[in-house]
Amino acid sequence: MRNPATGVVVATVPRTTAAETDAAIDRAARAYGSWRRVAPADRARLLRRFAAVVDAHVEELAELEVRNAGHTIGNARWEAGNVRDVLDYYAGAPERLTGAQIPVPGGLDVTFHEPLGVVGVIVPWNFPMPIAAWGFAPALAAGNTVLLKPAELTPLTAIRLGELAREAGLPPDVLTVLPGRGGVVGEAFVAHPAVRKICFTGSTEVGTRIMAGCAAQVKRLTLELGGKSANLVFADADLERAAATAPYAVFDNAGQDCCARSRILVQRQVYDRFLELLEPAVKAFRVEDPALETAEMGPLISAGRRESVASYLDGAEIAFTGGCPEGPGFWYAPTVLLARSPAERHWREEIFGPVVSVLPFDDETEAVTLANDTEYGLSGSIWTRDVGRAIRVARGVEAGNLSVNSHSSVRYWTPFGGMKRSGLGRELGPDALHAFTDVKNVFLATDPPREEYGDDQ
Repeated sequence: MRNPATGVVVATVPRTTAAETDAAIDRAARAYGSWRRVAPADRARLLRRFAAVVDAHVEELAELEVRNAGHTIGNARWEAGNVRDVLDYYAGAPERLTGAQIPVPGGLDVTFHEPLGVVGVIVPWNFPMPIAAWGFAPALAAGNTVLLKPAELTPLTAIRLGELAREAGLPPDVLTVLPGRGGVVGEAFVAHPAVRKICFTGSTEVGTRIMAGCAAQVKRLTLELGGKSANLVFADADLERAAATAPYAVFDNAGQDCCARSRILVQRQVYDRFLELLEPAVKAFRVEDPALETAEMGPLISAGRRESVASYLDGAEIAFTGGCPEGPGFWYAPTVLLARSPAERHWREEIFGPVVSVLPFDDETEAVTLANDTEYGLSGSIWTRDVGRAIRVARGVEAGNLSVNSHSSVRYWTPFGGMKRSGLGRELGPDALHAFTDVKNVFLATDPPREEYGDDQ
């Protein structure tokens, strides 16, 4: 593993083989039989203990993520804290996983939420810690065992979380971390019949292949895939605030974020003024050693990612750029491009880097049309002082997560997921637990059969 800020090797991690993966799946399947029978209060207690152990190691995990993924230390602390908070949130779930009593004639009808079995969680390199917790916390709370495959580029914090789970008292093989290649470990998750569900976060291309593989076994699947989110700025908006916050909406984590607002749509009458306000905000954005407390953006994850991002600037009109360090590491300066039409490649494709495109629009109808003119539908922002417009546009934009006068996308209390090719299913929030269960209906006859009607069918 290389530190993205320096390019220096910081760790060597053995890859899990196909045979080791199959053996781990078999062990998780055996552990499931006992884990699902753990009393709800005891399962909740173990998850709270896991959260407490993570809390005691937040700084260690954050410093490890700086080396592991190049995240700024401030972001990394938030991410480690999010793991703790998500575990705490779902620690309350086992005792509240209630079914229903449904009125029926002739008896009592009740439903149960039964765990699925073994769940495979496949995590990307851009947010290794929180996305892992979004999968394993509700899955464990519901009574499933979990196999966690971190990305090949960023396995270190996942491995450490696995160690902390055991330290907290989770039984063996209830949460297992399997670093390795997607074509080996991930493919085994798809092919093995004992794995009953997969949670995958990553590219749309890989997600569609996983979906096709799961279809052969009717295997349950949650997908969180790509994004090309729009940031809509209307003429009546607080332009100063909209421009000041726009860099954080796209350059956070060096733009390596499916929720990045990488398309800014600005109403034409304030287009020039918005760009005047945006330029100093971009130039002031602090790109520096992610270990520094003052850092707002670190490096890209790899040299290959840097080359991919740079390719989008060929023939594009650059409005202005920020600065970044020179020398070792995979650095890239924040960049603002002017879109001459919505057909341009940098406007349409997910760049996954610190590059944002700006395009004017005339009215509300055109704004919604341009925002929806994409195969993605994950997130977005709407800037306006008009509450009616905010509601109309929010209902019109095809995205799973929208914020008005804000750029927030993820709150662990609320559902998160995409529309169109941005994904399938929802993570987080109170209902995520149900995605890791099957509903079982049970009818108990209480009345003797009535001859004139016969037994209920």
